Formats: sequence, C-alpha cells, structure tokens
Amino acid sequence: MASNPAFRDVFVPHAYPEQQIDLGEVTMNYAEAGSSDKPALLLVPEQTGSWWSYEEAMNLLSPDFHVYAVDLRGQGRSTWTPKRYSLDNFGNDLVRFIALVVKRPVIVAGNSSGGVLAAWLSAYAMPGQIRGALLEDAPLFSSEPVPAIGHSIRQGAGPLFQLYSTYLGDQWCVNDWPGYLEAVKKSPSTMVRIFASQLSGRQEEPPQNLKEYDPEWARAFHEGTVALNCPHDRMLRQVTTPVLVTHHTRSVDPDTGEPLGALSDEQAAHAVTLMRSAGVTVDYHSAPDAPHVMHELDPPRYAQLLHDWAATLPVS
Repeated sequence: MASNPAFRDVFVPHAYPEQQIDLGEVTMNYAEAGSSDKPALLLVPEQTGSWWSYEEAMNLLSPDFHVYAVDLRGQGRSTWTPKRYSLDNFGNDLVRFIALVVKRPVIVAGNSSGGVLAAWLSAYAMPGQIRGALLEDAPLFSSEPVPAIGHSIRQGAGPLFQLYSTYLGDQWCVNDWPGYLEAVKKSPSTMVRIFASQLSGRQEEPPQNLKEYDPEWARAFHEGTVALNCPHDRMLRQVTTPVLVTHHTRSVDPDTGEPLGALSDEQAAHAVTLMRSAGVTVDYHSAPDAPHVMHELDPPRYAQLLHDWAATLPVS
C-alpha cells in the first residue's frame, strides 16, 4: 500500500474543509475554524484518531479560539511513513506545522498519545512556540514498555495494539478484519474486550477512524520503539510551559488485577511532580467519570474545561 494515504479511497466528507501543508518528509492534513484575531489553539488527536474527532469540539471552541486540528503522520490524510513513527518525529512535525501554518504562540491540547505529544511540545518545541499544554488523559509512563513508575503498555493497551499489528499489519498489509474480530473474542485482556464492545453493530468492516490509521503505529507502541529515544520521565522534567493534566476513567479489574484506563493515579501523581520540579505551573483535574476521548464523546464538557484553563494562561 502506498505511503501516501491520498491514494486510498476510504475517506468521507466533514463539516470543515481539509487543507494540507508540505512539511518536508510529510504532508500534514488539517482543518481550522475560528478567527485569526483569537488565540491560537492546536488540537492533536488520539492514536487511531483523525482531526475530525474534534469536529464538534471545534464548533464550540471556534468563537473564542483560532482552532487548528491535525492528522499526525500515519493517520487520516497525512503521509504514512513506514519505520518512521516516533515521538520525536511526530513532535517535530508539529513544530514545523506551528512555524509554517500557525506562525504565532499556540496553546496545544492533545488526547491520549496526542497528550503525550502536547507534553513533548512543552519540553522540546522551539522557544516561544507553546503558551500552554493540555494533556487530555495522556498515557504517561503507561505507554512505555519499561516505565519509570507503574504498569507498562504490555499490561495496558498493549494487547489491543498487538492484535492491530497481527491482524491488520503495517500499512494494512495483512487486512484480516474477520481474524481480528475472532481474536478479540478470545482475548483474555479486559482492555481488549472493552474496546471490542465499542464495535457493536458495525463489525462488518473497520470503523472509519481505523480505516484512516496505519497499524504500524500500534506495533511501534507495543514494541516500544515509538519512545525509544524519548523516555517520559526525562521529557516531563523538561517542560517549559503551564500544563493541565486531565485524568479520566480508571480502575483495576478485580478478577485479573489488570489496570484499566490511560494511566494510574500513581503515574498521574508522579508526572505532575516531575513537571512541577521543572518550575512550571501544573494543574491536575481528576475526572473519573469522563470517557477517555472526552473531546469527542462529551464535547461541551471538554470545551468548557479547556476554555476555563486557557483563561488562566499568561497573555503571549
């Protein structure tokens, strides 16, 4: 399959027009809403997510922000880059996007792995690019194979990612959706079964967000190569901007002891401690009743949370 997803006939129309920018190695797809006289806001989606997971949230945020929502490399209409999926490459794509498209200081808000990238930008973006970083239920430490604290990806989302890698394959080279569904039913992982329950009524083919996703992402996370040169503890000690950590649904399976959710209370507390040690303001918002992808499943709550926090940031 071609690394350029533009050759794949899987896409559907959305409420906002899509645009592209050539960043060098990749062409990044994005949408924007709002007026340029409002503060700039960059939205970074979750793994398996495209920019349009923010579509309803963009509508709510656009009166107060100039909103940009992007497809990361390997997702949506942005270029797929086999063997090149890493936090540093994702992050540097966003640095270029801010420099070439946004062209002014920006608030960044990312969900899940996009939240890890929001932390990456706070730590490693060019000076003055980032005003603040919202980490929406980001899997800090828990998306690493050997984390500094708490459970690893192998105990969390790893079994799901392994199934994506095995039955869908890098660049969909396997494309065995029926085999994936059968494997899901037999998986001992509670996390896998939770994700499988979300496919109810639409199992004949992959959901739209997976169609737009390169499953090599999953392998890079499960095998640990995605953060090989970017350990989370080191990254978090180097943040330079105000940060808001939101921490959503989490629990422990009483039968198996399996941790459920993006990260544990212990991991969230340690992340906050490390970032505060860098001398920045870090707010923590516990929302155990919130879905992992709050911005898509509860856009009003997400938009209000982001709006209220952004109002506390220093004016750029």
